[in-house]
Amino acid sequence: MPEAHHIPNPLTKDDVARIDFNKDGGLVPAVVQHADTLQVLMLGYMNAEALTKTLEDGLVTFWSRSKGRLWTKGETSGDTLALDCVLTDCDEDALLVYARPAGPTCHTKTTSCFGHEDAPGIGFMGELAGVVAERAKADPADSYTARLMHKGIAKIAQKVGEEGLETALAGRAGDLDELHNEAADLLYHLSVLLMARETSLDAVLDILRERHRG
Repeated sequence: MPEAHHIPNPLTKDDVARIDFNKDGGLVPAVVQHADTLQVLMLGYMNAEALTKTLEDGLVTFWSRSKGRLWTKGETSGDTLALDCVLTDCDEDALLVYARPAGPTCHTKTTSCFGHEDAPGIGFMGELAGVVAERAKADPADSYTARLMHKGIAKIAQKVGEEGLETALAGRAGDLDELHNEAADLLYHLSVLLMARETSLDAVLDILRERHRG
């Protein structure tokens, strides 16, 4: 799976006491984002007990207002949310939860409760990395990704070079459709290369982020 995004100052169990649960009757809103794609998955509510259980057990747990009890996401369906980390907002009365879903998050069986099946925009690169990792484990007879991985790093790197050249040529002389298609091929093969080297696009983005700050 892709590496986690670098998240500064995640909450620990020692931080639970500083969250302002009193402002709204003992509950705070908790927005859940996919840890790899940053897609917004759902909104729930936590009390101090739910947040503590989430941090202790590593599975996202809410306070169910309809059931009147703690509710671990996926406790009956199996569609759990594996915790990556939790952040609080500037007023410490709302939570942002990064997690990895074991299945569809919404009870309607969609990825997101907000109607999106795929991560929007650049977030799809995180989703693609997960797809590449899964297909790499498939039978090479059924998966181009698995066949490419079977050929080794040198072949994968060669394909990245070929697709990079084709993208450059399409950018110089081709139409936009050709450029888009060649760029898509390049990004796919780059994802395979990064996975084969046991790293991810996040490491590349960290470098770009540091260059921007510098």
